[in-house]
Amino acid sequence: MMQNIILKKSNKQINGTVHLTGSKSECNRALIIEALSGGKVKVENISDAADAVLLAGILRSEVGNGQVAVEAGNTSAGTAQHSLPATVDIGPAGTAMRFLTAYFAIQENDVILTGSQRMKERPIGILVEALRELGADIDYEEKKGFPPIKLKGSFEQQTSKISIKGNISSQYITALLLIAARLPFGLELHIEGELTSRPYVEMTLAMLQTANIQHVWQDNVITISHQEFATASIHVEPDWSAASYWYAIAALADEAELFLTGLTPYSLQGDSVITEIMANFGITSQFKDGGVQLTREAKPLTRKIFDLKECPDLAQTIIVVCAALNHEATFTGLETLKIKETDRVLALQTELAKMGVKLIEKGQVYKLDCSEKFIPERMFINTYHDHRMAMAFAPLALIIPELEFENGPVVDKSYPAFWTDLAKLGFEVQEVEA
Repeated sequence: MMQNIILKKSNKQINGTVHLTGSKSECNRALIIEALSGGKVKVENISDAADAVLLAGILRSEVGNGQVAVEAGNTSAGTAQHSLPATVDIGPAGTAMRFLTAYFAIQENDVILTGSQRMKERPIGILVEALRELGADIDYEEKKGFPPIKLKGSFEQQTSKISIKGNISSQYITALLLIAARLPFGLELHIEGELTSRPYVEMTLAMLQTANIQHVWQDNVITISHQEFATASIHVEPDWSAASYWYAIAALADEAELFLTGLTPYSLQGDSVITEIMANFGITSQFKDGGVQLTREAKPLTRKIFDLKECPDLAQTIIVVCAALNHEATFTGLETLKIKETDRVLALQTELAKMGVKLIEKGQVYKLDCSEKFIPERMFINTYHDHRMAMAFAPLALIIPELEFENGPVVDKSYPAFWTDLAKLGFEVQEVEA
């Protein structure tokens, strides 16, 4: 039986310390690098996010029928030294789908890569076509352009120069960059048009640099030659995306003193920009004692336009905070939200409507209309199998007496301790059967 969560907060004060899990984004990249390096690279502080645990299990561990999924040390393209199960099911893990598509494309084993029903609705065609152009043999098992896919172990590189659209998903670009050094002729990747989520691509290149994989990025072309990974350790930082929900809670509180451990001002994660964004909401970030101290101060909210092109995973959080504060802001850079775990634009519109708020879409510009907003005594939040829908709406417990969240365990995807951490800081968290 699926468990729902009822969430309440008797006052609007928040005070305490939160220990965040490792970044899912960093961890997933590091795990692929570890596997491709043949064991030369070691990953420290692996995230306990379900997606990262799943990917680590596929890349490191034995799975059904006693067959080894992939073992670090046996991952050089062109040499079959390990066996794989016929099918690898990544469930709802979108990052794993993209990264493993590229990873398995250069192995010598036949693999069927599949996932949840929602995963079968999320496009993969742009990445598949790019890999086919490089020399991969990939077939669609069901619907063209979507998982499941069959990757045949017969990679022979045909070219080093490929082009890919920059405004669809940075994960396609990252997937290609991660395998580039293992390609016999390297990779010259031409990015067409404007690049969405640029910080995620920069994160990928910085982590590869840690393993001494060099690159050249000139204009819209990223070049990585064939080269060897160096012995290295990659320490995964705490998750700035997870931190964003605590910033939102601080923004909606009357008084807030929060300490988030392990975070630094010099992060590879693009979502660390939450410090700058939430400064508009009166949240001061002071880095000290191995973390960041959040303090809320009264401040007029004047910023009207938020461009979230480089940090789309913060969109739900920021939009919900603005709605809670009756701030009729305008948002851009939300193009990728419709192909995430759910159509996040539609999900936001549906759930915000339950408190009378409209998110109006005009082309690629979105505006909040709070003119008919009301505060219900109780609000049921559908999560759409999307971890960020649950966590982005949780701060509303500071203004709505009772919230009920469909499928509480959905947060396990990126922040398994979320409800527990809320309880530690004074929220009333109750599990109920759906």
